[in-house]
Amino acid sequence: MDLTRYVTTFGQAMQRKHGEKVYKLSVNAEFSCPNRDGSRGIGGCTFCNVSSFSPATTRHGTVREQIEHGRERVGQLTGARKFLAYFQAYSNTYGELDRLKSLYDEALACDQVIGLAVGTRPDCVPDPVLDLLADYQQQGKEVWLELGLQSANDTTLATINRGHDFNAYRDAVSRAQARNLQLCTHLIIGLPGERGDDALDSFARVLELGVDSIKVHPLHIVKGTQIARQWKQGEITELSMEEYCDTVAEIVRRAPPELIFHRLHGSGTPDYLLAPQWCRSKWGVLGEIQKRLEG
Repeated sequence: MDLTRYVTTFGQAMQRKHGEKVYKLSVNAEFSCPNRDGSRGIGGCTFCNVSSFSPATTRHGTVREQIEHGRERVGQLTGARKFLAYFQAYSNTYGELDRLKSLYDEALACDQVIGLAVGTRPDCVPDPVLDLLADYQQQGKEVWLELGLQSANDTTLATINRGHDFNAYRDAVSRAQARNLQLCTHLIIGLPGERGDDALDSFARVLELGVDSIKVHPLHIVKGTQIARQWKQGEITELSMEEYCDTVAEIVRRAPPELIFHRLHGSGTPDYLLAPQWCRSKWGVLGEIQKRLEG
């Protein structure tokens, strides 16, 4: 199986740029979220349980300790010598600027870390934070700002208690692009009330803004979430593997050649995943996507 015939993967893009493989090391810096602490809302997004996607190895220790542990583990498995510190859990630009700078600096001071990937929300990127990230980039660091949009449909965003609308995303993209920051947008396929055509519409609206890369994965129904309760009560239905693969294949067909794909699927943590069970089969899903592209 070789999807790189059809897409430019993040791994490919980094290898071309840096001359060797570059791996992300997940970091949990214990950030919160404005959709949890009351500043924008309470309860968080209806699909979110951070433990379902944040590796267990990132839940304890300082930023340096997490990176050193991850670097040793990944290095032994892959022989990698270059890494990005991936601030992944919750909203990793949501805090005082001095604290953000301290955490980012701690990560960048680690051996073999050549840059940052910072996951956050579109409504959590004030100009001073963007200036800080742009300054790292100007110093020669590899910097990626990953914005969780999930859907471009404002009705869907309200349904999942997202706490922002598409205009917030559009504004964040505009201000980040003004600083030449590299942008990755996250989209979820199969959100309540949505199906394939809705995801394709979201993808089209993202492309119109000229982002550098995207990350797509199916809706995971995981323990401890509002969506899990709705699913158990029969209020929402899970996405089928066939529809997911059809949608992703169409996204790939519509993508411009320069678009980078950070992810085409996500499997989640088995201990938390309730549905769809087919999400557990990463290579099976990717294989089905490739069959559609070859057909």
